[in-house]
Amino acid sequence: MKGFIQDLNKAFESRIRLGIMSALMVNDKVDFSTLKELLETTDGNLASHTRALENLEYIKVEKSFVGRKPNTRFSITREGRAAFEQHLAALERMLKGL
Repeated sequence: MKGFIQDLNKAFESRIRLGIMSALMVNDKVDFSTLKELLETTDGNLASHTRALENLEYIKVEKSFVGRKPNTRFSITREGRAAFEQHLAALERMLKGL
């Protein structure tokens, strides 16, 4: 298993970030409330993790209003998809012991 650890992306070590990226891999867009409920986390915790992924340019944040209520939606970027796929491939290689 030599060398596999270096192939893992530190950005995805957190279960929250792993969950965010997983949800965005299979959905075009996911709103803040849905992610919060899905990941069973707090507003502040989710906000800090989404901000970190946004700073890495792995996700895109879209803010709008639905009626008078603010709505924040997230989508995965091309760079984010590639980075996450590489991370998953490294995990798979590690599990297979190749």
